[in-house]
Amino acid sequence: MIHISETLVLQTVEDFLVADELSQLRKVMAEERQAAGWVPRHQAEVVPAPAAAQEVLRQATERALPVIRRVMPSVRAAAPWGYTELGTGERVPTHLDGIPRPSVAPRRIGRIRVVLEEADDGGDFYVETTSSGSVWTGELAGEAEGFQPATALTHRLPHAPGPDTHQHDAEPAWLRGARRTRWTTAAGAGVAVAYGAQVIHGVSPVRAGRVRKFVTDLLDTGRD
Repeated sequence: MIHISETLVLQTVEDFLVADELSQLRKVMAEERQAAGWVPRHQAEVVPAPAAAQEVLRQATERALPVIRRVMPSVRAAAPWGYTELGTGERVPTHLDGIPRPSVAPRRIGRIRVVLEEADDGGDFYVETTSSGSVWTGELAGEAEGFQPATALTHRLPHAPGPDTHQHDAEPAWLRGARRTRWTTAAGAGVAVAYGAQVIHGVSPVRAGRVRKFVTDLLDTGRD
């Protein structure tokens, strides 16, 4: 059963992508961007990564799963990867992903992101902690949903690639008034950051250059 601690952890995998894989992925995405003529329609738009990139990331994820499962033992797989960019002046406002359908497997236990290209300045990933109750819905999951009894659930935002996903325009109202403490990571290109689905997080404004990264969900494969 899923424990609440799995949804609130932070874990890095420093060698998630090796140099050759980073080089290959940069080539794949440069060719894809040129062929598709893709331009982000809104801040931090997430689009499906192309098949060639998916395969590289799938292999990297398989290598990393033993490390990730030390802190998220219920994780068994990752969803297909998405790709996103942030340009100068753009950011990802503070938010959290949550567990959208606690009673339906596979459940999103966490997220994982890996940077393909760092910004020249800014664009840092951060997490925030708070004692405020405003991030919690009052809902509880239990054994019937595949969780430890009385597992508290936070608010949640959709994250599926596509035009209908949350556009990260601003902090959600239920989070805006909460006093929080920020913890910033300088994880570089190729370093994966895995974080629980109920972890508050965001990306600071890019001051120069562009952040290019891949993101996906970490899933259990428990019973429906």
